Amino acid sequence: MKTFNKANFKNAANGIVIAVVAFLSSCDKKSSSNPVPENLKFSSTASSNAFAIGVSGPKSVCYMEVNNYDFRDVGKYTLSTGQQLFDIGIIFAANINLDASTGKAVLYYNTQVTNVLSNASTYIQPVQAKGIKVLLSILGNHAGVGISNFQSQADAQAFAQQLSNAVTTYGLDGIDFDDEYADYPTSGSGQVNSSSFVYLVTALRQLMPNKIISFYDYGPAASYLSYNGVTVGSKINYSWNAIYGTYSVPNVPGLAKSALAPAAIDVQNTSSSTATSLATKTVNNGYGVYLYYNLPDADSHTYLSSVSNVLYGKSTVFTN
Repeated sequence: MKTFNKANFKNAANGIVIAVVAFLSSCDKKSSSNPVPENLKFSSTASSNAFAIGVSGPKSVCYMEVNNYDFRDVGKYTLSTGQQLFDIGIIFAANINLDASTGKAVLYYNTQVTNVLSNASTYIQPVQAKGIKVLLSILGNHAGVGISNFQSQADAQAFAQQLSNAVTTYGLDGIDFDDEYADYPTSGSGQVNSSSFVYLVTALRQLMPNKIISFYDYGPAASYLSYNGVTVGSKINYSWNAIYGTYSVPNVPGLAKSALAPAAIDVQNTSSSTATSLATKTVNNGYGVYLYYNLPDADSHTYLSSVSNVLYGKSTVFTN
């Protein structure tokens, strides 16, 4: 699972599965949710350097828990030579909810995500000005709908349009998919199927030809990565391991090693020695991405240096 404060977090250091309470976190995501306005306009215009990110070496990607921490923290770390440590910061997370009147999936934001997006000039643009790409993660919300159970190509396209609208409206650099907490129905019209995720990423790529699309390799979607000759990997840019403190190569057909992160760490819960070891494996095996999660507001440059010294041969500096 994504984090220590959600159900079934796996502690890789001792191999023990720790059951923790996820209800509070999921309720935070549900409460005060606001729908995306229906009158948003779509534009396919994208920045020309959407994929020209990062210093030499693996790209550093960080999920930011905006329920708990300031999104701008992702921009407070540089390498000793001045480059930003993180190439991509991901706002975690928007939700997929069910519109009871239509039976369709709709994009919702809780209070904290709404604050970040609605105040893009304060939280997003300063991060982007440092050269960091900003993505919005899309997560289930215990509503029985998610990225794996669109029942038609038209339904997938309609939701892709909502995502594209959000990227355009808030000036984002792309979308990240995380197939957790959807609580999919096991039968009936909401059944998980093999075409849903492929239809979704295909439609989104058509709408956002120059934006970033990424996939957190977890959930039912991880088992349905090709359909009718089309692979998810041919439509997205990156995919990463979903179990923090471990090393596992995402099996996403169509993505090269340069687009994969087999190493994933929780900054507040993965030991420095493990983080260093995973960085060493990433470099030695020639993979192009390293994934971080749970960056706190407090200065973490000493911990992050243990990773950056391996990935880039440079220590990390914190600037508040």
